[in-house]
Amino acid sequence: MSTVEQTGSSRRWWALGLIALAQFMVIMDTSIIGVALPRIQADLGFSQENLSWVFNAYVVAFGGLLLLGGRLADLFGARRLFATGWAVLLAGSVLAGAAQQVWVELLGRATQGIGSALIAPAALTLLMTLFGGKPQELGKALALYGAAAPAGGTAGVFLGGVITEYLSWPWVFYINVPVALAVLIAIPALMPEGVVARGSIDWIGALTVTAGLAVAVYTIVQAADLGWGSVRTVVGLLVAAVLIAVFLVVQARRGQPLVRLSIFATPGLAAANIAQLLLGGAWIPMWFFLNLYLQQVLGLGAFASGAALLPMTVVIMVLMIALAPRLTARFGPKPMIVTGLAVLAAGLGWLSLVRPDGTFWADVLPASLVAATGMALAFIPSLGTAISSARPEEGGLASGIVNTSYQVGSALGLAAMTALAASFGADEVGNPAVLTEGLSAAFVGAGGIAVLGTIAAIATLRGSRRTARAAA
Repeated sequence: MSTVEQTGSSRRWWALGLIALAQFMVIMDTSIIGVALPRIQADLGFSQENLSWVFNAYVVAFGGLLLLGGRLADLFGARRLFATGWAVLLAGSVLAGAAQQVWVELLGRATQGIGSALIAPAALTLLMTLFGGKPQELGKALALYGAAAPAGGTAGVFLGGVITEYLSWPWVFYINVPVALAVLIAIPALMPEGVVARGSIDWIGALTVTAGLAVAVYTIVQAADLGWGSVRTVVGLLVAAVLIAVFLVVQARRGQPLVRLSIFATPGLAAANIAQLLLGGAWIPMWFFLNLYLQQVLGLGAFASGAALLPMTVVIMVLMIALAPRLTARFGPKPMIVTGLAVLAAGLGWLSLVRPDGTFWADVLPASLVAATGMALAFIPSLGTAISSARPEEGGLASGIVNTSYQVGSALGLAAMTALAASFGADEVGNPAVLTEGLSAAFVGAGGIAVLGTIAAIATLRGSRRTARAAA
């Protein structure tokens, strides 16, 4: 290999490190605020009802604008959008950390979500640009990228506890600032220019899909208190359905839509996105309620709770990097996705047996490792199938769609399981027996989502060798 080739190869892997860091950070920002929420509530005067929007403002903006981010990556170039996203994330982090009022805090969190919605699809597009023509390296690159997500989720819980305990809650947002500045400095030297396409931006589509998702998440979260049959709940769900329907009509009629609906006719793409949607809907509630069980039932502190989630992260990273790509190359994506979702369902079923007087070693560790194994087996092949199924010029769109599927599944799954857990007593923090019953119900519900994902993968995914080679 020549010196020039070695330099180019080295630069690709340094660029991949930057892309994996992006995935790590955008997922970390969903989890890092969990332990800090009581301090934020006390200092800024959030009501108990509105406190969840410190989390939801980020997730809804992130999930709702990912499709727009994918389209912008195709129109203006992935590198340019990647840099813009980091700049927006930096601004939102400063605003959220410096907030002295509720509305400023929510604006800062939404701005962070907008930045992440620009970063995530651009990062995947850049990954495909760097490694798309090198099948052997692409599998390793996707594995590293995929492993960064659970690492970011666990690190968020761990760092959030450490920062809140030893510094102050604004630093859970300020931690993004030096990282963003370093990335912005490194982008020109490491990232390729990418392809820039011509076209217009479907702002109406972006507005309706984001508003529809926001209304749906808000309505589902409130349903636990208002009741599923209440007028506000029914009207909210109808409004969300109308907004999503308007979005679909606009996409079908526009010459240059935000999402070319015919892209879902591409073999494997729709099925892989369904798998990602249900995978997020099962995994994120599991992580969220497992953290509550560790702290509110077992009585672990913030630091200990973060440490308790580290074994899951290690298993996921090892399996995603060392095992999942090889198994996918040998057996194809369909068997891996089906097996992974089934194993995740089994782990969640095991977790539903948690006891009020349980222990980490008996009630949490073995079941969580089974669930982590299922996540590791299903995530990479479903992600690879979704991205590789699209045309090269629609790489940003495909990246935006698959990111949206996972994030929307996460938001709606968490909202639904929160409502389910509350209906079984998960809001009674002072009563460990009733609280555990509510958390157990959430694990059962998340397991049901994973079972649904298993059935959907069996019914919709193809098992052809061509699909296997593309995903592997």
